[in-house]
Amino acid sequence: MSTPTPRSIAIIGSGATGYTAAKTLRAEGFTGSITMVGSEQAAPYRRPTVSKELLTGTKSIDQVQLGNPIDGVDVRSGVTAVGVTDSAVLLDDGDPVPYDALLLATGSRARQLDLPGHVFTLRGVADVEPLHADILRTGSLLVIGGGLIGCEAAAAARSLAAEVTVLEAASAPLNRIAPAAVSQMYRDLHADNGIELHTDVAVTSLETLSDGTLRATAQDGRSWSAGTVLVSVGSVPNVELGVDMGLEVGSGILVDAEMRTSTPNVYAAGDVAEVPNRILGGTYRSEHWNGAVDQATRAARSMLGVPPGDLDVPWGWSTQHGLNVQFAGWTGPDDEYVVVRGSIEDRRFTACALRDGRLVGAIGVGYPKDIRQIRSLIASGDRVDRSLLGEDWLDQPHAVVR
Repeated sequence: MSTPTPRSIAIIGSGATGYTAAKTLRAEGFTGSITMVGSEQAAPYRRPTVSKELLTGTKSIDQVQLGNPIDGVDVRSGVTAVGVTDSAVLLDDGDPVPYDALLLATGSRARQLDLPGHVFTLRGVADVEPLHADILRTGSLLVIGGGLIGCEAAAAARSLAAEVTVLEAASAPLNRIAPAAVSQMYRDLHADNGIELHTDVAVTSLETLSDGTLRATAQDGRSWSAGTVLVSVGSVPNVELGVDMGLEVGSGILVDAEMRTSTPNVYAAGDVAEVPNRILGGTYRSEHWNGAVDQATRAARSMLGVPPGDLDVPWGWSTQHGLNVQFAGWTGPDDEYVVVRGSIEDRRFTACALRDGRLVGAIGVGYPKDIRQIRSLIASGDRVDRSLLGEDWLDQPHAVVR
């Protein structure tokens, strides 16, 4: 028996996931009430700009908003959901939001380190101005964490003429998504732009010196000082409401292919959701913009009984020092990488990631069409003939075997 169409829908979270879900509901003809609750004061905006254009000051929050207000959507900004009953979302301002269907789009927060002293994290627009101002005040930035956000913030700070040092616990920057050769490319890119990048650094202490600067000391005794310190060591999904509701939770809130949680009429999407991987098996969390938009669209359609189709193969991008890299699928440092176009040394290439002879992802600079094609190949489930990979292989129909 099909689920009846809801009359009232509540969305917890006003980022890209929440906004896209509300927009999709209206586009699909839903005329009932929609209430979107967000703890941020800002209207929905493009979060990837936080570590790029917003931090450099080249764009304002008004210039990166997602779009116009959605017809008939009650947006409650600056309030926090503190609980959920079977029929209402409880808010910290005491005004409950009734619902027939609920979407948890609570996103994630910056992971903290247990270090004393005043350090910054960078997750939302409220974090930008204090960090921007402190970088300008001190003229130096120490970034603990060499992942995407940390490296993007380092590049942004360098464009503000700050002295920048990056400390990464792993053996290479961007270690989770890139092979060694691409990690080396980024080492060189940051060095070319005057950034010191140190790897295999386990920061164990942070102290404030007499002149007000902060000194980070590693387990092996090495130390670095700067006027401003940014901790960028990943994120933590905001699953607390889901746990309180008794939902099934793994690394995120577990959902099926239609974004339904273990409780009827409750859905989850975006950073907080752990979704099934129909290609490789198992589950995963997508922490990128495109995953949030895709999952939000699917959740909205599922609420209305509209077949949502297959989940997109995840993909994302990063811009550092003007270089835009795109990645797709489920890449990892231990995969076999085959450069099928261009040259990593020239910083213009497409590299395919193979795992047990199977195409699982790609990473590249300068060839966005390749990334789109590879996503389609991954989605098809076809296997790639490893012996045929070579220059312009994507233009060869015989490069795929069934």
